[in-house]
Amino acid sequence: MQVGRLLIPAAELTWRYDTPGGPGGQHANRAATRVELRWDVQGSTSLDEADRGRLLAALGPAVVVTAADSRSQARNRDLAVERLRSVVGEALRPQRPRRTTKPSRAAKTRRLDAKRQRGEIKRNRGRVRPDD
Repeated sequence: MQVGRLLIPAAELTWRYDTPGGPGGQHANRAATRVELRWDVQGSTSLDEADRGRLLAALGPAVVVTAADSRSQARNRDLAVERLRSVVGEALRPQRPRRTTKPSRAAKTRRLDAKRQRGEIKRNRGRVRPDD
């Protein structure tokens, strides 16, 4: 299976089939159309150390995706493969480094003015004393 530049051998993928939960009558109770696809990231031979570290940090030692959307096992297999591609592809995408920013002088002034105004409102609260 191809995920971007990564090629995962079919032998590393573990498929499991089960009956889907929920309503559906006899078809749902008897047909094993729910698909669970598992890929062992920790033991994979198709990863270099940098990718393995990135995937372990993002997804853990194993990636498990399930699909029970369709009544067809073949369609659910295709959906599970697409979900695995999506999850792994997203985890392998390098994160852009965060650029540090600071608030502008006008933003600081607005914040401090709002704080001052709020403090003034709170300071003016209290009991009203009748004039004697």
